[in-house]
Amino acid sequence: MKHVRESNPENRSIPSISRRRLLQAAASGLTLLVPGAAIATEAPTAAQPRGPFYPDRIPLDKDNDLVRVEGRDGIAEGKITDLQGRVLDPNGGPVEGALVEIWQCDANGCYIHRLDDRRMPRDPNFQGYGRFETTADGQYRFLTIKPVPYPGRAPHIHVAVRVPGSPPLVTQLYVRGAPENQWDWLLNGVSDDAARERLIVGFEPSDDPRTEQLRARFDVVLT
Repeated sequence: MKHVRESNPENRSIPSISRRRLLQAAASGLTLLVPGAAIATEAPTAAQPRGPFYPDRIPLDKDNDLVRVEGRDGIAEGKITDLQGRVLDPNGGPVEGALVEIWQCDANGCYIHRLDDRRMPRDPNFQGYGRFETTADGQYRFLTIKPVPYPGRAPHIHVAVRVPGSPPLVTQLYVRGAPENQWDWLLNGVSDDAARERLIVGFEPSDDPRTEQLRARFDVVLT
């Protein structure tokens, strides 16, 4: 049984997934405010379309560990990745209690959606969708796979951030160095170079020499 919590308003510490031999989440940095000094604003994360393959049936197992499915012994195909980041407000402050959702295709390019007709077998050990409620310092964390390309799209992960009382921010993160980035129409539809660059994420080897897992970081700034 997986012990990764979906959300817990009374205890928002990052859930332990040490059985995956992941590193502890990095300690969040501190911002010192000088009296009378202006608070620097952060550029908001560019919105992207939700796409046609948001799951049409949310899996029963919908925690932040996407590489194992409740009730199955196998592990997902693909390059396992520890994806972390923070949800921030326009002043760079952490947003606590934001619901972060991610969804993506499996290593065969298949989504959890009946209209996905690529005629490839779907990996039964890949959850395909997960959610996590941010901690007091705005952090979120997922265990997933490095996204893969499929016809017409560069590798990407869909991300939605929902805060009560505000419309959701929906965006996509992309893989730094993927050749498909050069022609992906959605990525290149972001006209501002700096905003487009902030959607592109490095997937690097883990700092832990005992594992072949990757790590990636994607911070989201709300408007």
